[in-house]
Amino acid sequence: MKKMALHWQILLGMVLGVLAGFIFTYFEGGKEIVQNWIKPFGTIFINALKLIAVPLILGSLIKGVSDLQDIAKLSKMGGKTVLMYLFTTVVAVSIGLFLVNIIKPGNTITEETRTELVSNYTDSTQQYKDEAANQQASGPLQALIDLVPENIFDAASANKNMLQVIFFSIFFGVGLILIPDEKSKPVKDFFDGFNEVILKMVDLIMLAAPYGVFALLCSLVAEAPSADLFKALGMYSITVLTGLVIMIIFYMVLVKIFTGKSAKFFINGISPAQLLAFSTSSSAATLPVTMERVTEHLGVEKEVSSFVLPIGATINMDGTSLYQAVAAVFIAQAFGMDLSFGTQLGIVATATLASIGSAAVPGAGMVMLVIVLAQAGIPEAGLALIFAVDRPLDMCRTVVNVTGDATVSMVIAKSEDKLGDPHIVDWNDSYKRS
Repeated sequence: MKKMALHWQILLGMVLGVLAGFIFTYFEGGKEIVQNWIKPFGTIFINALKLIAVPLILGSLIKGVSDLQDIAKLSKMGGKTVLMYLFTTVVAVSIGLFLVNIIKPGNTITEETRTELVSNYTDSTQQYKDEAANQQASGPLQALIDLVPENIFDAASANKNMLQVIFFSIFFGVGLILIPDEKSKPVKDFFDGFNEVILKMVDLIMLAAPYGVFALLCSLVAEAPSADLFKALGMYSITVLTGLVIMIIFYMVLVKIFTGKSAKFFINGISPAQLLAFSTSSSAATLPVTMERVTEHLGVEKEVSSFVLPIGATINMDGTSLYQAVAAVFIAQAFGMDLSFGTQLGIVATATLASIGSAAVPGAGMVMLVIVLAQAGIPEAGLALIFAVDRPLDMCRTVVNVTGDATVSMVIAKSEDKLGDPHIVDWNDSYKRS
């Protein structure tokens, strides 16, 4: 018998969790049963995600930055590529924050439900309030001071210090680029292997996702049974999807402005890769098809596509970054938290930099969201609010990730005078001959 796909297992766990939560509310002592015997498994699942956040950043980010060693030969193109990817990511996060602050999906939750949510996570919300008070009392450049850790091991001991870990990882990766290859190779090999181990751990943790989702949703419904939670979830999904559509339009505008190619030409050329990205939820799995479509159907020369696209699959996660911004503010709204402008700027920085270390595999965006929440002081347990719709939204945001990679490759190719007319060739044969 064919095994059910993981995303269907997660959806099934979500449905069963909601049903079980409602059932337990009708029994005397049912809420206590959920809190004592079901909710702990959801907590364990959240803790497992938090457990690998720092190692995932260290492994993926150091590998991603150090892989830019080709920048020695293509420094001009490499610099433009990284800056362009960072630019589109900042735009994506900004669009997400703008929409979630305008639509305010979390505000559709009633005050009664919000009070129940806050009471269930009193420790987390109190910690947030304490940290917010400390931030208000600090100087204007305190955020810049906090960016540079005085002890990396101390910084890596808490997910809330993730910007410091990201700073160290980028600094370390740059150091690897600047030393001789014979010296850097053993270190890079170690982090390549280390990164593979962490990605495998992500796979193993995601195998438990159906059970974790069941426990999280069951406890959420049992502790705060309210239809407005699901209304808010629908508004949250609409907010994310609206942002993703705007990003696709933004890409088409960039292509038109910088390359002169029409939106129809661009979409027709990249659409097969978009469909594969939607079905796999993996930029990495889609990469071969993306390279084939960009090279043969969009006219980008292989010298550019083979350099820009693999980097994009590693560090360019526009759809994921947009979703993280919306999710973070949505969860804060659900808990009745009023995020300051400075805190939201911190979300922009964290989501942008965390996207560099986000693995191009299904489920990695959820791990990165833990980082964004911790940095902003938002209770990570709020992940329970969005897990139910994460899989379909993951499929959609991966489409945006891949589309962003293709857009940047065309823009860079045009700036390097390496964008020509589409030419259908056998990609594999051409690659072997090169």
